[in-house]
Amino acid sequence: MEDFWTGVLWALKIWLYLIVSLIMIPAMFGFSLGISETYMTILVKTLEWATLKIQKAHADEQELKDLASNGLIKRDNGSMEKELGELRRSRPKPPVGGDFTLSDSFYFTRRGIESIVEDEVTQRFSSEELVSWNLLTRTNNDFQYISLRLTLVYGLGIFVRYCILAPLRITLACIGLTWLVIGTSAVGLLPDWRIKSWISEWVHVMCYRICARGLSATIHYHNRENKPKKGGICVANHTSPIDIVILCNDGCYAMVGQVHGGLMGVVQRAMVRSCPHVWFERAEMKDRHLVTKRLRDHVNDKKKLPILIFPEGTCINNTSVMMFKKGSFEIGGTIYPVAIKYDPKFGDAFWNSSKYSMVSYLLRMMTSWALVCNVWYLPPMHQKEGEDAVQFANRVKSAIAHQGGLVDLQWDGGLKRAKVKESFKDKNIPGAINVYMH
Repeated sequence: MEDFWTGVLWALKIWLYLIVSLIMIPAMFGFSLGISETYMTILVKTLEWATLKIQKAHADEQELKDLASNGLIKRDNGSMEKELGELRRSRPKPPVGGDFTLSDSFYFTRRGIESIVEDEVTQRFSSEELVSWNLLTRTNNDFQYISLRLTLVYGLGIFVRYCILAPLRITLACIGLTWLVIGTSAVGLLPDWRIKSWISEWVHVMCYRICARGLSATIHYHNRENKPKKGGICVANHTSPIDIVILCNDGCYAMVGQVHGGLMGVVQRAMVRSCPHVWFERAEMKDRHLVTKRLRDHVNDKKKLPILIFPEGTCINNTSVMMFKKGSFEIGGTIYPVAIKYDPKFGDAFWNSSKYSMVSYLLRMMTSWALVCNVWYLPPMHQKEGEDAVQFANRVKSAIAHQGGLVDLQWDGGLKRAKVKESFKDKNIPGAINVYMH
């Protein structure tokens, strides 16, 4: 028995040595040994092969359906007049009263229900639809038997993701968070010299890079000359809590948020010792003027890190950008817009907080293939003369949506949990009745 535990301890030491030497040290200094690149190359080739197999199987299946269709004509969706004309031609014409019959109401009822179910707001709070199955069981298209080889690849993928990648990623995430708490607490003991800020930024970025490696993150940064500078405000579209890891992997930011308890509270208290993050008590968050004042004081100090804010206030499924709250744009100063777009083919980065807890979501991410995304730094923007905060927020939102290839929506992300306001029901806003009824 003693020999068994000795062997387990030896294997654990080897495991940690490999993680530190092959992943952690390269991550700390911002370079790679090529392991992630090799993994991504193999993964892309495998998914391309699987996609071709699936498309061929679907094409054969559709061909059989067409052959067995018994001569029925398959019609594409057309205009309302065309669809009603086709329906009326398939039944006898009424002797009196024109073309209208009572059964026409079923057509309008169906179209109305479709509009309610598929309104442009509700579908932004569910996972993005995939073009083809990506060999993950939790996507829009679950496992279906197509061929023996594809089934074997699917089974091998389960083993790799749960038995190799998941333990590795969990280990890296635990190490990254532990180092963040220890490192920021140690930096907090240093005197307030210029070197303290430099060490604090290095510790933050180093720990976030370790966490990013723990998600097999492949991040492509564009237009780095537009990166947010000190004394400014960085605003970005919001898909997941991992957005923070993605952005902080390339630079350090001051966070804004509510004070939490438990493990999150320990991390917050450690971080604020070394860096001027802006944490609010629950009662303070309700005082809009107090929040604005504290943020404005932070921005006016050009030595402090840029504030990172997600003006949508909730996570959207990375297909669109919803209404930006105007509070972030009343502070003043320079706004640095950032667009983030994830590739859903490798994993669903969207956090549906109504359906999954934080721990459950992180476990799903750690058992996905990888995290692949593009980050665009947009040119800094300033409020124009005569432009109010709402107009400025909409202009920034439109710029982010255009750059990230996202749909620009005017709706409030708060509709994820709340009903439409009474004032909205009285206005002639397209789609308002659909959201309300849904």
